[in-house]
Amino acid sequence: MTATATRFLHLVRHGEATPDESGLTENGRRQATLLGRRLQGIPFAAIHHGPLPRAEETARLIGSELDGVPLHRSSLAGDYVPHVPHRDELPPESADLFLRFLAGAGEEEREHGPALARRALDRFTGPVDGEQDRHELVVTHNFLVAWLVRDALYAPEWRWLGLNHANAALTVIRYPPDRPASVLLTNDMRHLPADLRWTGFPPEQHV
Repeated sequence: MTATATRFLHLVRHGEATPDESGLTENGRRQATLLGRRLQGIPFAAIHHGPLPRAEETARLIGSELDGVPLHRSSLAGDYVPHVPHRDELPPESADLFLRFLAGAGEEEREHGPALARRALDRFTGPVDGEQDRHELVVTHNFLVAWLVRDALYAPEWRWLGLNHANAALTVIRYPPDRPASVLLTNDMRHLPADLRWTGFPPEQHV
């Protein structure tokens, strides 16, 4: 059966986390609340969030600003490496940099991440059945946002690397039934005051 309605996938990296990643900082809580206020009025069918505390707390704070949107905990929205490239997939000038970065990932994350990433594509992307467009929010981590943006742009699998997103930044991808996906927003922080923007990025990348 051919899907007949458009999915709007809203992707959010969790708010700023404490050093031990057991939850959010005060700034992270403010980021999540302000993002929730920005999203008021959007008819979300669901909020999906990863199982780690920083994503779960972000989703709960966003949800408290919305009207009765159900929250769903999902390992597919977790923090994992979606694809581990071979050297010959990578641009020669950046291959060493990326491979050193990936070497820091745990063996379990490297082993199970790609399967989770494929399932995330099946679950969260593409048009939907029915007559009504669907809006879904996924509160997750930088790697999955990058993986889904890469897919929407039909970029090679390795290209999730180097696509970075700030804490509580908003990315929106549109999946219509009759044309390719389009990235409507990416790394959008307009709902945050200047002192809450660009957390999660090194200072030299702030703009």
